[in-house]
Amino acid sequence: MHDNSSLVEGRIDRFVRDRLVPALHRRSHPLVVEAWEAPGEPVAFAEAVTHEFVPVAPGTAWSKPWGTTWFHVTGTVPPDFGTAGTRLELLVDLGFSSGQPGFQAEGLVWRPDGVVVKAIEPRNDAVPLDVGLLDIGPGDFLDLYVEAASNPDVGSDWHFAPTAVGDPATAGEAPLYVLGRIDVVERDVAVWELERDTWSLVGLMRELPASLPRRAEILRALERMCDVVDVDDVAGTAGRGRQALAGVLASPAYASAHRITAVGHAHIDSAWLWPTRETVRKCARTFSNVLQLMDEHPDFVFACSSAQQFAWIAESYPELFERIRARVAEGRFVPVGGMWVESDTNMPGGEALVRQFVQGKGFFLREFGLEPTEVWLPDSFGYSAALPQITRAVGSDSFLTQKISWNETNRFPHHSFLWEGIDGTRVFTHFPPTDTYNSDLSAADLARAERQYAEKGFSNVSMTPFGWGDGGGGPTREMLAAAARTHDLEGSPKVELGSPAQFFERAKAELEHPAIWSGEMYLELHRGTYTTQAKTKQGNRRSEHLLREAELWSATAAARGMLDYPYDALDTIWRTVLLQQFHDILPGSSIAWVHQEAERNYERIAGELGGLIDAAQRALAGRGETRVVFNAAPVEAEGVPALGASSQAAADARGAAAPFVQPLHDDEGWGIENALVRARFDESGLLVSLVDVASGREVVAPGEAASVLQIFRDTPTSWDAWDIDEHYTHNRSELRSPVSVVVRDDVLEVHHENGGSLFVQRYWLARDGADLQIETVVDWHEQQKLLKLAFPLDVRADVASSEIQFGHLDRPIAVNTSWDSARFETVAHRWLHVGEPGFGVVVANGSTYGHDVTRTTREDGGTTTLVRESLLRAPLFPDPHADQGRHVLRTSIGPAAGVLDAAGAGYRLNVPVRTIDDAAGHDVEPLVRVSSPAVFVEAVKLADDRSGDLVVRLYEAQGGRATTTIDVGAPWSQAWRTDLLERDLEIASWEAGPIETTLRPFEIVTLRVRLG
Repeated sequence: MHDNSSLVEGRIDRFVRDRLVPALHRRSHPLVVEAWEAPGEPVAFAEAVTHEFVPVAPGTAWSKPWGTTWFHVTGTVPPDFGTAGTRLELLVDLGFSSGQPGFQAEGLVWRPDGVVVKAIEPRNDAVPLDVGLLDIGPGDFLDLYVEAASNPDVGSDWHFAPTAVGDPATAGEAPLYVLGRIDVVERDVAVWELERDTWSLVGLMRELPASLPRRAEILRALERMCDVVDVDDVAGTAGRGRQALAGVLASPAYASAHRITAVGHAHIDSAWLWPTRETVRKCARTFSNVLQLMDEHPDFVFACSSAQQFAWIAESYPELFERIRARVAEGRFVPVGGMWVESDTNMPGGEALVRQFVQGKGFFLREFGLEPTEVWLPDSFGYSAALPQITRAVGSDSFLTQKISWNETNRFPHHSFLWEGIDGTRVFTHFPPTDTYNSDLSAADLARAERQYAEKGFSNVSMTPFGWGDGGGGPTREMLAAAARTHDLEGSPKVELGSPAQFFERAKAELEHPAIWSGEMYLELHRGTYTTQAKTKQGNRRSEHLLREAELWSATAAARGMLDYPYDALDTIWRTVLLQQFHDILPGSSIAWVHQEAERNYERIAGELGGLIDAAQRALAGRGETRVVFNAAPVEAEGVPALGASSQAAADARGAAAPFVQPLHDDEGWGIENALVRARFDESGLLVSLVDVASGREVVAPGEAASVLQIFRDTPTSWDAWDIDEHYTHNRSELRSPVSVVVRDDVLEVHHENGGSLFVQRYWLARDGADLQIETVVDWHEQQKLLKLAFPLDVRADVASSEIQFGHLDRPIAVNTSWDSARFETVAHRWLHVGEPGFGVVVANGSTYGHDVTRTTREDGGTTTLVRESLLRAPLFPDPHADQGRHVLRTSIGPAAGVLDAAGAGYRLNVPVRTIDDAAGHDVEPLVRVSSPAVFVEAVKLADDRSGDLVVRLYEAQGGRATTTIDVGAPWSQAWRTDLLERDLEIASWEAGPIETTLRPFEIVTLRVRLG
């Protein structure tokens, strides 16, 4: 007998396409459809239904990009519908394309009384009329509304072509979609079940090796199915087809089969190729889909992260939220993650990452009385080595992500393991080996999980999140049908519906000795996200530090009875900042609309926080005719103690001839120097020397110039806004021939032009500062270019120490392995340090995150370590105008013996002193002092429970053990340690005298102090 399997497979495919699928609906009946188009932004149901609706027919074009059309659907269900073996459904085609669900038109079905029923989406276009919120049968009158969103498909084809539709101002007015059918249909249950049987078996067959008898057995069963189903009476003979497949579907899985916990999921990006206002509606659509499925499938469990998304539903869809609350109480609609949003973790500051959990877990505890115990970040672009400690310190014990499977160079070696952070804390971590967080539970996905699972022989369980995601949609009945068929099926992994908590309990019990991964989980992709949309990143950095100041000075004033602490205002601002740290907003990978909104929010936040800071400082400084300088940094700055204010520092500054050293010109160029450093610039304004006076060491490498602006071609292979590909280094130009070099107000200004862009580099040196200050002002009009600021340093460093949250990470500079090679662009927060024993250099920044560090051996035998900041990019997708316009970027460079000096430079640059001119003239003693220079105070605030207790968060910054005394500058009666959520720990407490404690390397400590 010859092998004709390929011919049979072709027959089966056509049989499904041409016979089964057309027979899914026995009959259909058109309904009366009327429409009203909202003239601007979406409106609430109560307003929409008051407008005049006009008749529309299939083929009618509707709504411009980002528009909304409400369809009123009415009609009587034919009395003879609902025959045996069928289910009545409303079928809605909004004009869907073949593109991805969540990236095009979507709709939400409402009852006339304003109750949300279910969403309408591609591949989920039906509303059952006989279950849940609807009870519409034969002869009944149907009256429903469909809120249809004409969201443009910005790029689900992933061709990364520039598009105008990401900005409402350029998106156009032409309708995007043409209305298809809106009918009542009879869905044939037997035909649908047969089509699902066939889909599961065909998929499984194609994953099995051709040599296995099981593959041939399935193929022949499918062939028999095609034979026994009468093509002229598919509905009447579908049962025979199911019988033909029953045997192969009943064959149980092998005892050794991989076991998968399938968790319902819908990864809804809180903004991306749509604005946040549309995400609110995406959440309503997805969550209503989930609730409708739960009405029919009692074993279905859905996991949902992001407290922000629950909060949106509570505010905009209160009735829907109460239904969610009921399912949460049942344990079926499961809040996970515990964060306000699925945040980026590379760029948010340490305190911001803490507040993601404070706000997220706080919401879940208040609204549902439960606390997620896993961190859920499937799609963020790399994971900070500070996260294991933060995870455990907020009361969580597990971590989930999937994104590292996107690595372009090295395959991550584990799927279930212990992840160890910079302080030694470990957290159990899982990567779903399906390599997707949007599985449809196809045989291909399940087989991939079994094939790739790295812990074979030690464990045999993994998790698969399933459901349409990114743009939402969630699980479908087809996916649940797939889960039912693969629950115990020969040749397939065994699939069991469950929750994340159930999976993690099983996985931990089974894997007795997990492997350990220490340090960051660096994503070998999407390195451009450290730089793209510089104004969004600058707004985030500035907001974080303004919040630090507002909390510090408000707490200081409140502790001394001078004003009421602004709890509500700070909470509201924090939530906005946390939302904008979502992993497609802060990384700069969203459409123009999203970033325009973010920049407006940051501007508003700056004004609000400026008002809170001013009010607190005015209360502390009093009124008079004296100048007082406030320093919110955790290090001394300009003669002002950390976290305090000084009138003497202001007097000293006023008495000086000028706050900055005047640049001087001679035959060789320009010089700026003080008692600590000497800087020299050549006639072209290039920084050719920076000498540490105390040691006599030169910072700039011999024969080189530092602070040089370099422009690279930046054309990644794909993922424009996301990626910097290594080949960017192949095409470089440098700005070394200025238009002019001038001195203005004690500042050396160097002007450059390139193409249509203008550049001004401004250099100055404070009288008592060891760091040369550099301000780069750019009017940027390049496209697909990368701007870097280069510092070739006369230092032989083995590692680059980069600040991350609550510490720093040492990354090797030498390229010995493929892992080193792939790490060619990295993240640093406020500073990056390279050094030899006894001498080093810090490059600090005011809002830049992307860096690269390399080293070369010179002809003189010395080593040059090149540190470069990535300042700006200019990708064309998804925002064709990304980074265009004016930017002001701050950098400083100076000698720094070690990381504590580097950290001080970073804090002073990012938290500059503030001056009150009409103050009473007294110093403001710090509310908190620490004795150890290695211990930094990260936050000073009042407790979230509004008890009036003081909360102090501090950390060990050097990477060694440190003992410190904490003095509180207000009367207090008791102090004790808490977790990051300000819950008591049975570790240490104090009732009198100084608070003395020892911190392990990089340990985060939260103290709660009872004032009074």
